Amino acid sequence: MSRSDEPQMQGIETDTWQQLLRRLRSAPVLATFGFLLALMVFFSIKAPGKFNTGDNLTRLAQNVAILTVVSVGTTFVIAARGIDLSIPSGIILGEVFAAEALRHISVTTNGVPGKAIDVSARDTNAGYILAALGAALLAGLLIGLLNGVIVAYLRVPAMIATLGTLGAGLGVALIIRHGVNVASYALEPVANAHVIPGVTNLILIAVVVFVLGVVGLHLSVFGRHTLAIGSNEEAARRVGLRVQRHLVKVYVLGGLANGFAGFLSLAYFTTTSVGGHTTDNLQAITAVALGGTSLFGGVATMFGTLIGVWIPAVLKNGFIIIKVNPYWQMVAVGAVLVLAVWIDQLRRRGQQR
Repeated sequence: MSRSDEPQMQGIETDTWQQLLRRLRSAPVLATFGFLLALMVFFSIKAPGKFNTGDNLTRLAQNVAILTVVSVGTTFVIAARGIDLSIPSGIILGEVFAAEALRHISVTTNGVPGKAIDVSARDTNAGYILAALGAALLAGLLIGLLNGVIVAYLRVPAMIATLGTLGAGLGVALIIRHGVNVASYALEPVANAHVIPGVTNLILIAVVVFVLGVVGLHLSVFGRHTLAIGSNEEAARRVGLRVQRHLVKVYVLGGLANGFAGFLSLAYFTTTSVGGHTTDNLQAITAVALGGTSLFGGVATMFGTLIGVWIPAVLKNGFIIIKVNPYWQMVAVGAVLVLAVWIDQLRRRGQQR
């Protein structure tokens, strides 16, 4: 690079950081943060000594950690004007693939080669962890690749495509496990051990994924291309972007995030949940929309997603503590999602005037 190019590159980097600061101070992000604080104050008043305890907040942060990993991937999908309803199948298949990988590992035990490990045993080593992680990521990769090909190349609407893979993925998980969950303690240290005193690995992993999401969306060419496609797909194609290939990459990224979340879920809860995670897609999409990412694509903020991801979790946790019927949590999250989309539409109309 010549010396004459250096000031220009420095200017680009400065503009990038200024854009990040503007997004962090933007009205949707601040409004979302205010709403989150109001919810936490409300539940603290309604359940003093229960909601705002250190143990409950730590447990809440651990639950939010898994949803944060999912929402980082979902942010990229929505930023490209896509949607992913197959999130539950990606998570559950990630759990099932990881558990099956552990179940089929053969190791030498007491001098007898080829003996399969007991997945319920608390025997952990790096080989078990890597095998389970690879299997979970493979599950997410397959779901994401299928979504991307169907949406980008077959031109099936994203909602229909991912709804189809949602059902198919859940069906495959049920077939593999015969509808029965399996316990596995081999991965427990991944989530519940402490590399940093006072902070569980699960929370630390979520922070790392979030930082990677910030870099990928706001500080990389991949993120700029994603936002460009979400803003105007035809214009992006005319300036030379390979839109179809990039959309496949975006859905693969989302799928990998879901598969990794399944791996973390198995490590944290120590069991698969073939009947669980059914509302994780609603929670993730709500979190992303609340954070200021437009469901119409082209506008996204990872910082807002980090704030928005807490709202469904706080609602669920707070309702349980104050003994509200847990079914109301689904109603509340759905209402918040509709409100977020309505506010986004109002903002877009104001920009067009």
